[in-house]
Amino acid sequence: MLLPDDRTHITPSPPRRTTAIRRRLVAAAAALSMIAGGMIAATPTASADDVAMPTPLPDSFYTIPKNIGKYAPGDVISVRGRPNPPAFFDVRTYQIKFRSSDSQGKPISAVTTLLVPTKKPVNGPLLSFQHIINATGLECAPSQALWTQDPNLTIREAPALNVALQRGWTIAIPDHLGPRSAYGAAKLGGQITLDGIRAVQRFAPAQVAKSRVGMAGYSGGGMATAWAAALAPKYAPELNIVGAAYGGVPMNLIKMAEGLGYNNPHPAFGLAFAAAIGVAREYPEQIPMMKYLSPLGRQMYQGMRNACTNDILRLGAGHDAQQVTIGGRAIFDNKDARRVVEENSLSLYPGIPRVPIFEWHSPTDVLIPVSSIDYTINRYCRAGARVQRLLTPSPDHLSAAVIGLLPAFQYLTDRFNGAPAPSSC
Repeated sequence: MLLPDDRTHITPSPPRRTTAIRRRLVAAAAALSMIAGGMIAATPTASADDVAMPTPLPDSFYTIPKNIGKYAPGDVISVRGRPNPPAFFDVRTYQIKFRSSDSQGKPISAVTTLLVPTKKPVNGPLLSFQHIINATGLECAPSQALWTQDPNLTIREAPALNVALQRGWTIAIPDHLGPRSAYGAAKLGGQITLDGIRAVQRFAPAQVAKSRVGMAGYSGGGMATAWAAALAPKYAPELNIVGAAYGGVPMNLIKMAEGLGYNNPHPAFGLAFAAAIGVAREYPEQIPMMKYLSPLGRQMYQGMRNACTNDILRLGAGHDAQQVTIGGRAIFDNKDARRVVEENSLSLYPGIPRVPIFEWHSPTDVLIPVSSIDYTINRYCRAGARVQRLLTPSPDHLSAAVIGLLPAFQYLTDRFNGAPAPSSC
């Protein structure tokens, strides 16, 4: 049985009469991908400026090879050793460039950073850790931020990851937003995560070819993890994924857009604006966003084109969709943009994970739509998935991340050890 709040967001057959409620829902459906501007696909093609591409990194390792189509998903393209990140010890560090696919199925290359303990068993546990990346700039990705001197970009989970490394777990940290830093393109994150696992297992020096695999992440990292778990049965059925732990996941981007400044100014509107930039990068034909920005919207775009979390929040604070658009709400009735947002909303994806899941969040989290988490997990339970849930006693998004970390770590430890997966379904 569908919960009312999510049932309304499944694409229906076009009704004969458009009601005020439908207009609001259609607008919200388009809002996250289009909230930065009233982007109707008015032209058959879009330029780089129209879709806000990030500035490339001055490092040829990230260049997508011209023959990328000759590689299969998960194939290793190139590898380089790196000095260990400052916060990590007793490891060997590599970066692997591998073949993946973008949101429209076209071949791309992506990068994962691999931490291999100096003392580890052959085919010991492999953890794919999807770090929180709220960013439109490539320098914010983990493969860059792991070595940063900027305290705002520090990988704060390093102490917990070091505990896992000392237990002999090999850890892969993918740049799950991809080569365009496509924040908000959630399905892409799942694909890159799975292809990154494939690549690591094909990299012989890691000695994880036959390892049990776990996945973990929170918030945006949790979104990539949750999508990977849902996509795996069809996208990467050969992977031996024994558990996925994710928390604070925005599972319905439509409802999230409704809460982040569609109707009224919001302190976290910058996240919605940045997501619009990211989704436009993956769907340039459907969303040529620059053509429909107001003067304020263009100013925010210029500031956010290569931004990390703090600048995104600062530039967007106190704004809303109406302030940055041209044309009013009617522009959000575009069916192509609605489809794009639905395509990246996990609660509307019909696939069911086969992997056991540990899911946690604050029941009073105001940043993400909690009702959509409940809807999605209840659907998984009805389909027979094994899900253990933790509702944290904290009132907000960030503190819930900390509370759930140790239980998530223990959950994955038990899965790696072969213990039966519990379920609170």
